Amino acid sequence: MVEGGVTTADKTEFTECWKTETIVSMAVAGAIIGAAFGGYMNDRWGRRVAILGADIVFFLGAIVMAAAPNPWVIIIGRILVGLGVGMASMTAPLYISEASPARIRGALVSTNGLMITGGQFLSYLINLAFTKAPGTWRWMVGVAGIPALVQFVLMLSLPESPRWLYRKDRVDEARAILEKIYTAHEVEDELNALKLSVDAEKADEAALGEGMIAKVKSALKNRVVRRGLYAGITVQVAQQFVGINTVMYYAPTIVQFAGFASNSVALSLSLITSGLNAVGSVVSMCFVDRYGRRRLMLVSMIGIIFFLVILSVVFMEAASHAPKISGIESAHFGSNSSCSAYLTATDAPRWSCMTCLKADCAFCSNAASETLKFSCCQTGIDIYFLHCQFHPGACLDSSKVVRGECRAENRVFFEKGCPSKFGFLAVILLGLYIISYSPGMGTVPWIVNSEIYPLRYRGVGGGIAAVANWCSNLIVSESYLSLTEALGAGGTFFVFAGISTISLIFIYFLVPETKGLQFEEVEKLLEDGYRPGLFGRKKEKSKDQVEST
Repeated sequence: MVEGGVTTADKTEFTECWKTETIVSMAVAGAIIGAAFGGYMNDRWGRRVAILGADIVFFLGAIVMAAAPNPWVIIIGRILVGLGVGMASMTAPLYISEASPARIRGALVSTNGLMITGGQFLSYLINLAFTKAPGTWRWMVGVAGIPALVQFVLMLSLPESPRWLYRKDRVDEARAILEKIYTAHEVEDELNALKLSVDAEKADEAALGEGMIAKVKSALKNRVVRRGLYAGITVQVAQQFVGINTVMYYAPTIVQFAGFASNSVALSLSLITSGLNAVGSVVSMCFVDRYGRRRLMLVSMIGIIFFLVILSVVFMEAASHAPKISGIESAHFGSNSSCSAYLTATDAPRWSCMTCLKADCAFCSNAASETLKFSCCQTGIDIYFLHCQFHPGACLDSSKVVRGECRAENRVFFEKGCPSKFGFLAVILLGLYIISYSPGMGTVPWIVNSEIYPLRYRGVGGGIAAVANWCSNLIVSESYLSLTEALGAGGTFFVFAGISTISLIFIYFLVPETKGLQFEEVEKLLEDGYRPGLFGRKKEKSKDQVEST
């Protein structure tokens, strides 16, 4: 909700591209700190306390943003929101994982992804409802504090993680919780496994000390943890560099790039893409424990790469077929309303709608194009794609006054994208890209990171991987709008496709299958070593190979 509200805010308050990027990215910067501190909180005070703390910080951030008098106060609120998100992002999957039976652990951790994607869907729905309300974006960002308040109240009635309790020598409490999850025989097996893990951790602490820095050093020296981090960091970085969170942050803007000018229409279409993301999370819940984590991620990455390449081609085609700028149409609104860069350009006769937008101006469509578009759409989508043509329009100043002059003549005012016969196809492909992403790369990286580290390093390992995730998120979100200005939407999607291909290779070679394994079995798998199979079939390494790793 916070993302859509900020990126569609009124241009009188957020006029510079870099300012929008900064406001969006500050939440990610806060999340990096929150994820790092969250790992410490998890090991020191427990999973439950960390989630409660995240709820408080997020709620305060939402209130600060809603009451902000200027963009810089919004940035402070975004940092607070980010701190809460970062803390919760690595704690919630860990908490669910440690309280789940191995046979359904993946599905239960996937519910965390479903709640996130379902929340995004709900946020776009609420944002759409507020598009015509006074103080639009303030309502959008303020309402975001309500879920945090609800979760805080509900978390008060939930128990602590049994594994964390056992580590703190609260064995009876841990046993009581485990008895609600496992059969009597399984409870004893779990307690025995916990005892072995805790004894090993205490031995490490005796040798290296108990501080967080000592624990990080110990983790990095441990071969099992290093192999877990290779896998955990790989999937977290890959999750961000496929570009999905940027797509969700800037979904309304991307839809406008596809040629849909209205903010309310852009938000409506973004609602569809957000809904598809939530549906994908349900698919993940159904299949992650049946077909495995690794298989879902590999299939997901192949689909992501394919649709990113096709999206790149479609956006490039849309840019190359953008309507031309007419000097007569521009002069119709007067020199004071025309784009100053266009009036002084030596190559003005060659300008198109895309050239106009890159000059920070706006395109006012030709009235004849709007009539033609209406008649074509009445005859069917295929004819719309193949035969609709857009007449040359005007390149105007992007101010509110000029926008009103354009719309007063029943024309469409384009500020982010150009009218295009490819617009509807681009939105469909965007939806297919999200469908490919959500069941695999959307939820599985958090599942992998909740189960791939030994108990004694689970907070540290999860925190390091979450920091890697949010750092990657920051890089992508901070650079996205600048990339689209430099390369266009098509070039930006092509860059994401190239990075995704590299990520697919890393996932293939570094990430093992952990489906249905107890935590201790995962630890043994990493200790023994493995060779990659196409869909996760494990092959044991020889003793010499293990010793050389």
